[in-house]
Amino acid sequence: MKPQRAQDPYDWLHLRDLIVRAFAHMDGRIDPPSSAHHLTPADIADQAVTGEVWVIGAPAVACVFISPLPHALYLGKLAVDPAVQRMGYGRRLIAVAELRAHAFGLPALELWTRIELTENHATFRALGFAQTGTRAHAGFDRPTTLIFTKRLGTAA
Repeated sequence: MKPQRAQDPYDWLHLRDLIVRAFAHMDGRIDPPSSAHHLTPADIADQAVTGEVWVIGAPAVACVFISPLPHALYLGKLAVDPAVQRMGYGRRLIAVAELRAHAFGLPALELWTRIELTENHATFRALGFAQTGTRAHAGFDRPTTLIFTKRLGTAA
């Protein structure tokens, strides 16, 4: 299955449900709870306009939101349906993000993952990301999130 950019008209409700399923393993593990619980189909449709939404499958089994920042291409809501995890879909979406970063003239990818999700940290390191910082959610006096960055070479 080839990654495709999702644009209106699209089944944003299905995509929201995919994200909630993929992030369900975080429930009770992270504090504060995942923002996926507050994500609406309209939010995803907005992301497709203000940034980009990439999916694999019809219906989608994996997705990622991308948004250009001044210093990097931000990856959000990287989600793979639990039934098809470990089949390379996340890796394919990161490869798309690398191509998009080159198209935007950006030297790196950036993503954020919760401190408690150590298995995610290991996965992102294996994909070439390095931890470059921390951040705290509003109201917290401790870091809640790790920032991971992947420096990119020049486009071929």
